[in-house]
This record gives sequence, C-alpha cells and structure tokens, in this order.
Amino acid sequence: MIEAATLSNSAIGLSEPADMFSPDHYKAMRRPLDQAETLPAWCYTSERFYKREVERIFLKVWNFLGRADRIPNPGDYFTLTFAGVPLIIARGDDGKVRAFANSCRHRGSIVALGEGNCRAFKCPYHSWAFALDGTLLGAPSMEKTANFDPADYGLIEVRLESWGGFIFVNFDKDAPDLMSFLGDLPERLASYNYEEMVCVRRVEYELNCNWKIYVENAMEAYHVPYVHKSTLQRQKGPTAQPIETKGEWVGLFKEHTGSRALLAGETGFPPIPSLTGPAAAGTHYPLIYPSTMFGATIDCMWWLEIHPIAADRMRLIVGSAFPKDVVARPDFEEIVTRYYRRWDVSIPEDNEISELQQRGLSSPLYREGRFSHLEPLVHAIDNWVLDQVLDPA
Repeated sequence: MIEAATLSNSAIGLSEPADMFSPDHYKAMRRPLDQAETLPAWCYTSERFYKREVERIFLKVWNFLGRADRIPNPGDYFTLTFAGVPLIIARGDDGKVRAFANSCRHRGSIVALGEGNCRAFKCPYHSWAFALDGTLLGAPSMEKTANFDPADYGLIEVRLESWGGFIFVNFDKDAPDLMSFLGDLPERLASYNYEEMVCVRRVEYELNCNWKIYVENAMEAYHVPYVHKSTLQRQKGPTAQPIETKGEWVGLFKEHTGSRALLAGETGFPPIPSLTGPAAAGTHYPLIYPSTMFGATIDCMWWLEIHPIAADRMRLIVGSAFPKDVVARPDFEEIVTRYYRRWDVSIPEDNEISELQQRGLSSPLYREGRFSHLEPLVHAIDNWVLDQVLDPA
C-alpha cells in the first residue's frame, strides 16, 4: 500500500515548475551518457513545454513535408496543418512548388481543403480568388474600399526549398538555407539518387503520444529485441551504430546483407545500381532534426514524418519510395506488397509502445530514469531539444 505522504510528495515532484525553462532543472540530463538522467516527465506532458517547442523549434527550422512528386502537375496541391499553421503546398503553372499560409487575406478563412488540382484557389467565404503563385486575382465588392491594391493582398508565401525531390518548409525568413541546415547529409546519401525515386505509398496514423517519444524510439535499437521480437529482430546483423555528422541531423548505420525493408526470409527488388561506399553495404537511419527519420536501404527508402499536434498527440506519415525504373517493372505491384507487409507489421509495434510510454510518463509517480549505452542518440536528441528551448543560464 502506498502511504498518502509518499503519493503527495510524488505528485508534488511531478508538477510543472514555474521556472520550467531554467537550466537548473536539466543538469542531470546534461551529463555524459553514462551519468545522465532522462528528461523530466513534463517535457512530454506539458502544453507549456510543447508550445515553447513550437515557438523555438518547429517555427524556426526546416520541416519535412514529403516528396514533390505528390503534386507532379501544374495546379496540383495538398493542404495540411503543421504545428498549428494551416498550409497549402501547390505546383504553379511555371512548374514551381510553393507553400502558402492557408488563410484568406480578407478575413482569414481557410482557402483550400484536402488535395486535388485546380486553376486557382477561391475562398469559400467571400469568393476572393488567388492564383497558383499566390497572387490575388479577384476580390468581389472591394471597389469602394479606399486605397485597396490587390497586389498587396496575395496569399502569404512560406519559404520552401527542396533536396532530392523532398519538400521542406521554414516559417523563419532569417533562417539559413536548407542545404546549410542539412550539412553533409545530402553528400552522404547522394548515391541513393533520390531524384530518380517516386513515392508509391503514404500511410497516416494519429497517435496519443508526444512527438519526442516517437523520435527517440526510432533512433535506438535497444527496444528491437523486445518490441519487435518476432519481426525485425529476426533480421540478422550487428547492432546499428551512431555515425559522425555535420549539420542538423544525427544518424545510425547498420551493416548487413539484403534489404532492411523486408521481413526475414522475404526477397524483393535488386539493389540500386548507383550505391557506393557504406550505402552499398547496409542501411542508413538518419534523423533530420527535429522530427524526420529516413530508412535508406539497398533497394528503396522510407520515411517517418512527424507532425506535432499537442503535448500528447502527433500525426505520423510513413512514406515509401522506390527507383522509377523499379516502379515501372510489370511485377512491381506483386513484389512491393512484401515491403508493405514489413512496414504494416513493424510500424504498429512502434506506435503501440510509444502510446504506452506516454501513459506511463503521465503517472504522478514517474521519476527520471537512466540511459543505457545503447541510447546515445536519445541522449543527443534530448540535449538538442534543450539547446533550443531553455532560457540562457
């Protein structure tokens, strides 16, 4: 039986401190891996901590939004809400992909819903119309408004840059460019020839867990023998090891034979002919800060794209991409189901354990833990988050 005094002290210990962003609360986390303690529970459960992450991380860095081949033709678009910001991603008549705030310049209504193809965006409220490049085309009944210049009221454009066919947006006009942010990642992954790949499937999940929980899980192999004991654990090879990186990313590399996008015993497509160096000998698992993970293996790639929603909610998009010449094979649809089977088994296993962790962290009796030597990137990721959100010492 738990004594009342013990419960009371535990509850008090778990409550959010008024000075939550003081470095004093995180000294144990800042120690070297073998001496460090894990983050306090409030880093995963507090809306106040989450809002600081949105303000200082997601609204400041390059955020991954999938592949440009999702909208291959002029007029193609899709909409989403990322970190609370409604967005339109559209391909213009000039072939350029742009991002816009999905808010009418009249009184702020959402302009577009879902995805599709159109010649222009028309606000459903008062029928203001916007071109695919964001220009205001028409504004009914505005002729009596003094000093109204349509050129001043186009959709607000958001910075968008691409690498390898992947789309990234940044809400900060003063942030460094995308390639500076990515550092040496494009060079390290160059031989996969991502420009010559095409996305063949996107699957979305809504999870009741903090975004960091899912990122941490994806970047350590400690859980694999237990969470994936009858699936991924059957794949042979040494434990994935951290790699040295330059830029806003960290990563693991696992040397092995065969594809890591298949379950043990399955056969699939031939290796990508252009692969060189480590890429030809195993799989890269990079995390692009803050919340995008790639699986870059010998015959394809997949990604885990996280959209934060709240302190205890997130959206996960799992995308799968293969070389165009492989997708053109007459037997592609038959063989690719083996890859889908792998993801459709392993991803739900990670989803379930992540939600269980969120529930445990929400307990008033939770206390900070310690790191295993198998969790160096969890320690690095959490310290990176603290670097962004804490007040100066």
